[in-house]
Amino acid sequence: MIDQDFHPERTKNETFTQEEYMEMKRDLLKPIQHIGIWGKVWIGFLLAVIFAGVYAYYLQETKSKYVTVSLRDYTMWGVYISNFVFFIALSMIGVLMSAVLKLTNNEWYRPLARIAEVVALGAICFAGISIVVAMGRPDRLHYLFMYPRLQSPITWDIIVVITYVVASMLLLYIPMIPSLSTCRNHLSNMPKWQMKMYEWLSFGWEGNPEQWKLLRKGVKILTIMIIPLGVAIQTVDAWLFATTLRPEWDSTNFSGYFISGAFLLATAAMIVATFVIRKAYNLEKYLTELHFDKLGQAMVLMSSIYIFFNINEYLVPAYKMSSMHANHLLDMFIGDGALMYWLVVIFGLFTPAILPLFPALRKPVPLFIIALIAVIAHWFKRYLIVIPGQLHNYLPIQDVPESWTHYFPSAVELTIVAATFAGMLLIITLFSRFFPIISVWEVAEGKLEGKDEIINYK
Repeated sequence: MIDQDFHPERTKNETFTQEEYMEMKRDLLKPIQHIGIWGKVWIGFLLAVIFAGVYAYYLQETKSKYVTVSLRDYTMWGVYISNFVFFIALSMIGVLMSAVLKLTNNEWYRPLARIAEVVALGAICFAGISIVVAMGRPDRLHYLFMYPRLQSPITWDIIVVITYVVASMLLLYIPMIPSLSTCRNHLSNMPKWQMKMYEWLSFGWEGNPEQWKLLRKGVKILTIMIIPLGVAIQTVDAWLFATTLRPEWDSTNFSGYFISGAFLLATAAMIVATFVIRKAYNLEKYLTELHFDKLGQAMVLMSSIYIFFNINEYLVPAYKMSSMHANHLLDMFIGDGALMYWLVVIFGLFTPAILPLFPALRKPVPLFIIALIAVIAHWFKRYLIVIPGQLHNYLPIQDVPESWTHYFPSAVELTIVAATFAGMLLIITLFSRFFPIISVWEVAEGKLEGKDEIINYK
């Protein structure tokens, strides 16, 4: 047996030696043992942005939202809600890059799974925070639980968000128990409190066959559960818009539109996260060009599906051009919102659909640039879903302030939004500083089962 934190029945394959396993363990534990000056600067920067956001939120709640924020009677859902929709979509990264790939036996998922699960957890947590920030009276948040209205999509949104947070935490934690045992047994010169944390969180893991059997059963159940939960949270999120009376959101296509967009965003975000972690922790041996090649192909597929739903979303209303939709569509196609809309179409839909078709652009650096541009474009895509549809009032209204007919987020709003991103990145950063960001036992298991291509792709 190689180690108590590795599956004892998987060690009979002679292609993976004790020495190779120990080398892998040293490589993947190294980021925990040392943090350089730039790592400390990065954490300090994120904390500074978070503190600025907390102060901006204090100003918003004490100076009145209508003084510090650009929301008006026309635009009641502002950048906070578009940020919420973005984070909800981003949280699908765990469903796609961990659960789906596991269940379809795509072995190259192994080094990516934990990265995806950490990003998903950070995203869904700050999706919930974005909702609280958007509330005019956060002190009344508990009323949503005390007096729920089951006919309201908002109630169901709260239910699925909380359920998804719990499921994401379990999906991250349970497969990590052997890694906690690895940290407990092999890290040295760590603070006592940190070693106690590993010991407590590993729950006395010994690596015997019965424990492995229970672990695998639990992971499989969670993996199956997380997929319908992810689809549900995107569907309910779409219903929040589609069940309103606004003609711009009056669409039976919204659920598929949101889900397909979330899968594209998740793929692009996975590429960005993989590239950054690979460079920051020198994990080129484990996050190989194979992963970027596969992720590039996946991004082309997801982009193609999302383009189809976008055509459905805009072509049919544009063909009929009814009075209900005309103002919104003309504003998006040729009006004030046209520049943002067409930039999103080019960089968020067609760029990730076409460029990765060329193998040379599925290499790490060019694919990272394409994916980063796509992620930025998809934040603005959610902005376009939420904001322009509200700028056209239900009935003609006279003598309203000019500011009501336009919306641009204030400095307070942008600072709070920046803080939510900093908070998510801080979760990922701190996690990678205390726990292995790549699962030692899952990667080693793939090696033992003869899946050499997941590590040694050329």
